[in-house]
Amino acid sequence: MFFDRAYALQKLISKKRVLLIYGPRRVGKTTLVKHFIKQSKLRCKYDSGDFVHTRLLFEEADFRKLKEYMEGYDLLFLDEAQQIRNIGQALKLMVDEMSVYVIASGSSSFDLRHQAGEPLTGRKRTLLLYPMSLMELRKKYNPHELREKLPDLMTYGMYPEVLVAASKKEKMMILNEMVDSYLLKDVFALERIKSPAHFVDLLRLLALQVGHEVSLHELSRQIHVDVKTVGRYLDLLEKAFVIKKVGGFSSNLRNEITAKAKYYFLDTGIRNALIASFQPLNQRSDAGTLFENFVFSEKWKQITYKESPATLYFWRTHQQQEIDMIVKTGTKIRAVEIKLNPKNRKSGALKAFKEAYKNAETSIVHMENLLSFVV
Repeated sequence: MFFDRAYALQKLISKKRVLLIYGPRRVGKTTLVKHFIKQSKLRCKYDSGDFVHTRLLFEEADFRKLKEYMEGYDLLFLDEAQQIRNIGQALKLMVDEMSVYVIASGSSSFDLRHQAGEPLTGRKRTLLLYPMSLMELRKKYNPHELREKLPDLMTYGMYPEVLVAASKKEKMMILNEMVDSYLLKDVFALERIKSPAHFVDLLRLLALQVGHEVSLHELSRQIHVDVKTVGRYLDLLEKAFVIKKVGGFSSNLRNEITAKAKYYFLDTGIRNALIASFQPLNQRSDAGTLFENFVFSEKWKQITYKESPATLYFWRTHQQQEIDMIVKTGTKIRAVEIKLNPKNRKSGALKAFKEAYKNAETSIVHMENLLSFVV
């Protein structure tokens, strides 16, 4: 089954710029481009940085050889481009000297961006592709159908192959295999992790602390590694699209707290696989936390796909007043409380925030109105 994604590639390709597509493994980057190629009238060439001969050709960056390589084609799709050293130099030659379209995809943002970045300054457009979003699923399902699917989507996440799996057992098998075999592949391949066991322990701790402020010193104590290493691990996990850091919001009011951060998983199915917890939503003690994570990940996907300048924060004061999400777009501020149960609509924190920020908008997001917030 093919899902329509947020990006229409036919409107985004240009002979003057390489189209770079990043994202976690198995979110559908290759499927997206191959579907576009299938529908296109362009003469398209597919290749992969996994192939040794392709790596050698692009690492050499010889214009004559690259021109022969592309003869008779209008478009190159180079998959797994992060495997090729100095890939940016070869791609620069192609967009500067040849009249062809180039699409390059890769899973390791911190590696592919570094290699392609400087040579392609002014010659690239970057797209981030995440697991499926409610915004994208809305193209296939009506609001009623989507709301009925929310409990399962929160439990098993939004990876395309998980969505099309025939049974819940198969969904769990796919997620467990992804965690064991794919989730950390980029990190372990590109960074020297001295103790993978500590790294996985950190991930599981984060999974259990979703929605809570995180102390690097406390994480360091719990997994028995130094604070600097914990900070590096968190940075790698964010760059590998596993987690998203959310900081505290403040305009320097004396009673606000901003020193700590929260971390949310970009896919709740991965989060649940890490802690081996796939119980139905109505049987979970962490249902509210799971919903909060789901709302954050869906809002972040919407911001990314709509290329919004918005930034997400949380808010807390020394008086223990807390708001789950602050959406700041330019000078516009929106305070959002996230409540799994639509009956829980009272929030003294929203009133306190409104008193501190007179022009702010306030709202409560729950299961019934979630789609209007993230679609």
